[in-house]
Amino acid sequence: MDDLDFASRAVYYEPEASTQSISYPIYMSANYQYADDIYDQIVDGARKEVNIYSRCGNPSEYKLEEHVAQLAGATACLATASGMAAISHALLGLLKAGDHIVADLTTYSSTHEFFDHRIQDFGIEVTFVDASDIAAVEAAITDRTRVLYVETIANPTMKIAPLRALADLAHSRGIVVFCDNTFASPAVCRPHEHGVDVVLESATKFMGGHNDAVGGVITLRSDILPADWLEQVRWNTLTKLGGALSPFNAWLLLRGLQTLPLRVERQTQNALALAEWLEKQPQVRKVFYPGLPSHPQHELTQRQFDLPGAMLAFSLDTEDQAVRVLKGLKLGSFAASLGGVRTVTQVPGTMAFLDIPPAEREQMGITDGMIRVSVGIESARDIIRDFEQAMR
Repeated sequence: MDDLDFASRAVYYEPEASTQSISYPIYMSANYQYADDIYDQIVDGARKEVNIYSRCGNPSEYKLEEHVAQLAGATACLATASGMAAISHALLGLLKAGDHIVADLTTYSSTHEFFDHRIQDFGIEVTFVDASDIAAVEAAITDRTRVLYVETIANPTMKIAPLRALADLAHSRGIVVFCDNTFASPAVCRPHEHGVDVVLESATKFMGGHNDAVGGVITLRSDILPADWLEQVRWNTLTKLGGALSPFNAWLLLRGLQTLPLRVERQTQNALALAEWLEKQPQVRKVFYPGLPSHPQHELTQRQFDLPGAMLAFSLDTEDQAVRVLKGLKLGSFAASLGGVRTVTQVPGTMAFLDIPPAEREQMGITDGMIRVSVGIESARDIIRDFEQAMR
């Protein structure tokens, strides 16, 4: 089964061993009995996929981790309670006081705030740069830099990180590359194939795909970090800070992964159609979509991605115009989050990025009239007609 295409690998996983159920069960148990020689194994140091207590791991979670790892092209995976839990646990599982991070300036708002405030309380310093500028990244590196952090597709400006060039630079200095792949998903890009060591995703988004489960994943493929690094993070960080994924959410996310390629393919077709239509509208100042020839990194997108993805943004003149358009949508939803089957929109400057100071938002390229769209699987014609009536 090693030669399956991505779509087939997404659908297929081994049935559950004891019953041969093709839909993996939900193990809704908080704790497990120390039967047979389990006690002796644990006392002797056994940790991987040992059922003790569901904060430490659960069979439903292990199955999700196994499936995500093979879709991401990773050697290991650790599931967490949310995307931010994946980010914080991975970083705190590696770094210590005195270490330094070079991070792209344009990252998800909660990530940016975590870097700008919270992680620095632990004595870890962060320098923000434009990660699409290799020279700027190199200039920011110090002898204490341990992590280079980027997003595959920047939220919400759709800037593309040149992953191979960044990985080559970082690895030449012994620096670990972290990449948030949430806006893409493995159906669009698999950063491990471009040299990234640690990939983070909010599985709530495209992986789950139905706006009904919250979770995160960390995947590993690295020549710098040890092969058991994620198990160290599980036992030394996740179980101590408490960011465990629930068994029910693990089951929902595993189910969602089976339709990931199908959903993202349709969403990408719809996103391209909407982006092309938006470029022709006189009210629209600019469209940000990697699948358009007008995107400054369109050529990099074609080399690095399987698909240009389902996320886009466009700018109107003012915040008031943007809000009136989104309130006028009938099919599309004016809401938080992204990656589900419905088209979901927001004004990032005053929603996700509300707590980022205006000067920093401007530096990131986030304007007051910017609209972010997570394009769904509805009819492309109906999505466009919905925006047309709302903009009219």
